[in-house]
Amino acid sequence: MKLLIDTHILIWLARTPDRLNAAESALLAARSARVLISAVSIWELRLKWDRSGDARRSELLDPQAALEFAERGGFELKVLTPADCAIRLNVPIGHRDPFDEQLLIHAQLLGAHFLTRDRLLTGHPLAATIR
Repeated sequence: MKLLIDTHILIWLARTPDRLNAAESALLAARSARVLISAVSIWELRLKWDRSGDARRSELLDPQAALEFAERGGFELKVLTPADCAIRLNVPIGHRDPFDEQLLIHAQLLGAHFLTRDRLLTGHPLAATIR
């Protein structure tokens, strides 16, 4: 199973893996799981890191550290092409977060489930929200 992870899942994996619940941990550790990280998450981290003060950075992950973590952990880093960025989401979301939309589009293109705990995405057919 291909799992594209949301940016907050990436942060938790790298910084505080105990924040993952048992179901999320089991899903990520499954032998059949291919864990994917989108370039969108790295971009989101870059933008938030650059715009955050030191206090807020304690909740984030330096984008370079995210790349190093992904490489050490054997995660698959997935790029986007300009054509990928022009694709529409088959099932639109009800809010305007461009990162959520592009991450779901990337999951759609990759044929992956999108692992998130974002309440705004609960019920989306691509989202593998686990409580």
